[in-house]
Amino acid sequence: MKKLLFKWDKLSGTFWFIPVMIIIISILLSFSLVYLDSIFTLPQNSLGRLFVVNSSDSARIILSTISGAMLGVAGTVFSITLVVLTLASSQFGPSLIKNFMYVRLNQVVLGSYISTYLYCLLVLNAIKDGENYTFIPSISIIMAIVIAIANIVLLIIFIHRIAVSIQADKVISDISIFISQQLETLFPEKIEEKKEFEDNDDLISAFKKRIPINSPKSGYLQYIDNEALIEMLGDRDSLLELYYRPGGHLVEGLEIGVLYLNENWEKPEFTSIFEHLVIGKTKTSQQDLEFSIYQMVEIASRALSPGVNDPFTAISCIDNLTTTMCYLAKAKFPSKYRFDSKGNLRIIADVLNFEGVLDAAFNQIRQYSIGSIAVIIRLMKALVTIYKFTSKENHKKAVMKHAEMVLRLGKETIKELNDLTDLTNIAEEILKDGLAMGIKRTE
Repeated sequence: MKKLLFKWDKLSGTFWFIPVMIIIISILLSFSLVYLDSIFTLPQNSLGRLFVVNSSDSARIILSTISGAMLGVAGTVFSITLVVLTLASSQFGPSLIKNFMYVRLNQVVLGSYISTYLYCLLVLNAIKDGENYTFIPSISIIMAIVIAIANIVLLIIFIHRIAVSIQADKVISDISIFISQQLETLFPEKIEEKKEFEDNDDLISAFKKRIPINSPKSGYLQYIDNEALIEMLGDRDSLLELYYRPGGHLVEGLEIGVLYLNENWEKPEFTSIFEHLVIGKTKTSQQDLEFSIYQMVEIASRALSPGVNDPFTAISCIDNLTTTMCYLAKAKFPSKYRFDSKGNLRIIADVLNFEGVLDAAFNQIRQYSIGSIAVIIRLMKALVTIYKFTSKENHKKAVMKHAEMVLRLGKETIKELNDLTDLTNIAEEILKDGLAMGIKRTE
């Protein structure tokens, strides 16, 4: 079921799915209203005469005008969308294009104008004006006028949304909101004092056979249906150890895990393992937090490039990443040991840890921040803030390691003594606390 939800989320993120659905609805609507016109005639009282079309020529002119205008606007909307995607790719990075494609408004606008054109075309074809029979679909024409008015309002909203969407602050804010939602899904629990299950050697040695699992094709591991895998392994009393997590790049034939079992599996049973793994050509963010982190990092890295030199955008990215890391400092990371309902170990997975996410968030920004004093100082302030939220010793060591690297970078690149003093004073808030706890500095 979860795999189907993943497929649905991936499908709804394409740029064609929603427009196609709207087009299908418009076709059904045109047939339905034309049929309604065939069995029902609008009253032509004093008010009705102002809106009901009685002339076939007038009906054709109205529908032709609306359809031609909608088709022209659809071309304009399509051109604007391509320009925005090009700007997003060059300014924020190619991986951000997906974010713009996921915006429902962009999909709805494109589908609305094309479907309106098609609706008017179908209704126009239904108009009959002969010597023996005349049919003017008045209800359908009134609906076409209403849809045209709605599309005009939609165009105004679309232009406003496009103008806002290419602003750096808006892009960063949208990514930050998405990461926050992702954090609540992937890390719903807070840290609790519980001993980690570690003694798995005896459990592995209890199985008689060991079969390597090789990747069936090249690409990125996008999704793992853990629940379905656990159920399947439980039915066959087996254990699966995976070497890669969602986001990892696989090569066809590469060993990605090991299956421990007591009895031989049939080939269809063995290949069913891959039915619960999704391997695609691109990365996705549904189970891969680092992908979303790297989107923010990519914006900061481009802002720090010599051609752009925009430290304010980089600082905004650092601030939002700080919020993410503060949440993770208090979050309970999922265990790599997955058990079935009977308490038997079924999966040993490769999972994220706090230090790995911290490296993904700040390593590249630090490397690109050479020469930008404001960014280096803000990095150190961010680490101080994160350190205040950490409670586990290994988390504190990870933050201290980054503080030492940033301080070392500052000492090597900052020539102004006052700026270096400010950086050193900020760093001491972390490093002194580490020394008091007995954590040795690497310098």
